[in-house]
Amino acid sequence: MNKELIINAAPTGVEIALLEDKKLVELHNEKMDVSFTVGDLYLGKVKKLIPGLNAAFVDVGFEKDAFLHYTDLSPYANSILKFTQLCIHYKGEGDLDFQKFQVEPEIIKTGKINEVLNGKPEVLVQILKEPIAAKGPRLSCELSLPGRFVVLTPFNDVVAVSKKIHSSDERKRLHKIIEAIKPKNFGVIVRTAAEGKSTGELHQDLLDLIGIWQNIQSSLKGASAPSKILSEQNKTTSMLRDLLNEDFNKIVTNDKNIYNDTRAYIEKIAPGKVDIVSYYNNGATVFDTYGITKQVKGSFGKTVNLPSGAYLIIEHTEALHVIDVNSGYKSVGNNQEENSLHTNLEAAEEIARQLRLRDIGGIIVIDFIDMKLPDNKRKVQEAMEGFMKADRARHAVLQISKFGLMQITRQRMKPEMNINTSEECPTCNGTGKIGSSLILEDEIEKKLHYLSTHSYKNITLSVNPIVYSHLSKGFFTSIFKRWKRKYSVKLNLQQNTNFHLVEFRFFDANEEEIKF
Repeated sequence: MNKELIINAAPTGVEIALLEDKKLVELHNEKMDVSFTVGDLYLGKVKKLIPGLNAAFVDVGFEKDAFLHYTDLSPYANSILKFTQLCIHYKGEGDLDFQKFQVEPEIIKTGKINEVLNGKPEVLVQILKEPIAAKGPRLSCELSLPGRFVVLTPFNDVVAVSKKIHSSDERKRLHKIIEAIKPKNFGVIVRTAAEGKSTGELHQDLLDLIGIWQNIQSSLKGASAPSKILSEQNKTTSMLRDLLNEDFNKIVTNDKNIYNDTRAYIEKIAPGKVDIVSYYNNGATVFDTYGITKQVKGSFGKTVNLPSGAYLIIEHTEALHVIDVNSGYKSVGNNQEENSLHTNLEAAEEIARQLRLRDIGGIIVIDFIDMKLPDNKRKVQEAMEGFMKADRARHAVLQISKFGLMQITRQRMKPEMNINTSEECPTCNGTGKIGSSLILEDEIEKKLHYLSTHSYKNITLSVNPIVYSHLSKGFFTSIFKRWKRKYSVKLNLQQNTNFHLVEFRFFDANEEEIKF
């Protein structure tokens, strides 16, 4: 699979498109004025405890207080609270020696929020979800610093290896390496990308993350809530960190600074792939050149067409998203069951792409075309699970019910990507209404009468071809002939195919439009 990252920089922000085999699968919009990004660390002030929800509202500088639930506190919440205060009030040279920090006992899973955050303290928190609609950000105290091969989790000594690494020998090898090189008080999660990597590569990644943690300690010195302590990398570098592999063969940007930053970042993490980065300055927009604009127009909106003629209807309600699969006008054979299976498999692939592209989260209900055979239902479910393997958001796919419905839950990290693909109608200016054709004749005659009384003797009337036929119908009895006799003017009639049905204009003898 060939992956390409196309980056379009504009004054309002940066648009990032991820293509897989030339097909658009992810679209990210990083606006210049956005303050909150998933992964950012803040020093927040607990403003209000809600025992009924077992949660707290925390001021992190957003217009709405952020939400922190007890289950997101982390077992090491007491250690985080203690460490935060030590760093804020630390007066010594350099930073605290984190390896000598005495970790506090873990909190219990069934505890109460007011038992931990009593006194409304300042606390180090991480953005778990961006603000959505009128809600503030969702927070977590389970701090994690992601690198390319490992994720650093302070305040514990646990080493875990990604379950997506299937080889038990490789899992043991990675576990042994990390146990040998990790410092005290740091937990490490080994990512799938670490498979086959050397001790040196893993150690360097770990050292980079420890350096970031030391910067966090420095930023906490003398800090007062609310304040940002650490910004997550920009969207471009964070995507490269998570996605860059042998399949990547092109990164294109139209911004010189992004080009230089991206090239420097790749030179650091994967020197052999630095030549895949290129700078675009060929006149037309980079999204138009690589066909992204056209794909966006065809992929967003209520209706999504499939190559076979089938189509999807995607609708959003307050509680969930609903996707209806329709067979359209084509079929692959005379067997209805085979047709349904073929269409559903095609739809499953597009639905998996749409979930990533629009970043749809929450509950998704899919109404597939009815299939009678259990084997076919299982094939569609397995296909959906396979198509969604590339999705980085946590998700779960349930079996198709006897009513032909499949339920999917998908992690919601930020507001859904919603792009308006329709264009304003030049006829009605977006109102959905035009003047009545019944009174068109009266409107024309009213203006013709005005012109005849204001010394206009040579007039050309330009109308839509359909109206032209109506006005000139009947050689002797046409409406056009009647107007010429009635107002004693030299009246010419012409048709204009660019006019909408009820559009008309008058021109004088010099062929200049007459304004009313």
